[in-house]
Amino acid sequence: MRVFSTSSKSPFPTYRSVLLTSCLISVLALTGCGQNDGDGLVTAEGGVGGETADALSEGNLPVATTEYGQVRGYMEDDINVFKGIRYGADTATTRFQAPAEPQPWQEVKDATAYGNSCPQIPTGSGGGLFTSWKPDPEPALSEDCLFLNVWTPALSDGKKRPVMVWFHGGGFRSGNGSSNAYDGVRLAQRGDVVVVTVNHRLNYFGYMYLGEYGEKFADSGNAGILDLVASLEWVRDNIAEFGGDPENVLIFGESGGGAKVSVLMAMDAAKGLFDRAVVQSGPALTIMPKESAAKATEAVVAKLGLDEDNIEQILTMPASQIEEAAREVARSTGLEPGSRPVLDGENFSRHPFADGGPSQSADVPLLIGTTRTENSLLIGARDPSTFDLTWETLPAKLKERLPGIDAEAVVKKYRELHPDMGAPELYFTATTDAGFLNNSIELADQKAKQMAAPVYMYLLNWDTPVDGGKWFSPHALEIGMVFDNVAKSESMSGIGPEQQKIATMMSEAWIAFARTGNPNHEGIPQWPEYTVEERPVMIFDLDPRVVDDPHGEQRKLLLDEG
Repeated sequence: MRVFSTSSKSPFPTYRSVLLTSCLISVLALTGCGQNDGDGLVTAEGGVGGETADALSEGNLPVATTEYGQVRGYMEDDINVFKGIRYGADTATTRFQAPAEPQPWQEVKDATAYGNSCPQIPTGSGGGLFTSWKPDPEPALSEDCLFLNVWTPALSDGKKRPVMVWFHGGGFRSGNGSSNAYDGVRLAQRGDVVVVTVNHRLNYFGYMYLGEYGEKFADSGNAGILDLVASLEWVRDNIAEFGGDPENVLIFGESGGGAKVSVLMAMDAAKGLFDRAVVQSGPALTIMPKESAAKATEAVVAKLGLDEDNIEQILTMPASQIEEAAREVARSTGLEPGSRPVLDGENFSRHPFADGGPSQSADVPLLIGTTRTENSLLIGARDPSTFDLTWETLPAKLKERLPGIDAEAVVKKYRELHPDMGAPELYFTATTDAGFLNNSIELADQKAKQMAAPVYMYLLNWDTPVDGGKWFSPHALEIGMVFDNVAKSESMSGIGPEQQKIATMMSEAWIAFARTGNPNHEGIPQWPEYTVEERPVMIFDLDPRVVDDPHGEQRKLLLDEG
């Protein structure tokens, strides 16, 4: 049953969950900052360059038929590429409501350039790590943003290829499916798979909960997630035309994208739309309690001069006016309007993984993991002083980030476990372990306890040599590896045989998991299923290995488990 609108019109606050939420919603994402009031499909003449332009000039233009109309793409390295395919109507017509189906079109639409990004606050380059990921040209920002991109080896050839649907990072507030790091050519080539990336509503327009103002707004706190459901329905109904198997769909994402995967696993409307799931550095155990979301929205509504009698004006007022009011509320009150999906009782009846594994996805195999020092990017890029920490200044800084811990005891234990680790590396490792890693272990535990589908866990241990190695193994480092896009990730990982070795191992594992629900392949040691008793973890490094519960002592220390 479709989620499309027919109208055109936690109570679990541990410091580690707060830490992770804080990191996810402040991820430094790459976005455009222009405006575009058109349909978001840029013509070939205006939207492509390089190899793409060469392919177009040769007249090698594949055409695919969707249920709404035909789209014309291009060829790159023997892969059919379609960018900016519309899967939903302009969200200005369904603001704070579920998405609507697009109007069918008669002419063949060019799908040769990325569609618009959804409204968001433009952010930085992650201390320079994201520089090579930035698309050129950057997509414009517009409420007309429900577009997706497809890379496939062949069209409608009867083969049933695994479909790998990527949800971008940036928390629930920023980002798009257009990063160079997400380019699907090499992954489609390597694995004979179909790759899809998706844009969806973000921040205030995706998650600001107006449900207290009437039934029309019942879906407002989860409009962005309903967009993702609509994109998966599009995949179900159209992907066979693109050579994919609608009955073998993997959803995967990093950071906010991993959180989106976590959330979809607990959503009734998403049940049956995907068959495997990968959560990369984005374990979401909880979503926003309805009461907290309603309080934040009430403040925004008041700031706009609205109330229950004239609330419908919010559907037509300038988007910039709503954004400014929401930002002002966040600055002045500390409330977080539109920061993440809402436990609204309509779309979600439970938190994703705080109360055990969700029954909606019990039979879906899961792959989950982190990088070793996620926070070298998430904290270090915004607070460069953390790279200069000393043994004298470390405890206070650690306690500032992790209030309630015995900082001296944490430093002592980590130095015993890692005698070669310096103070900055210890800081980034411990804060990562307390948030991303421990929450990933908790999610994996809850999923494994269901004993209904296999779980596999990984850790990326390899350190990037960029900037003299100061970043260690930062947040998002694995994306270029998973997509086999080392050449497009020079600013993040550098380029060389070491990088390609890691990329080959990881991309082949993700492809194998997409195909069978098991990530094992000949290039890595045997990767056993995760169990709560053993907690085996695949350590991706130049010398990959499996270690049982490699962070057991740290976890007990940071969670005060005795």
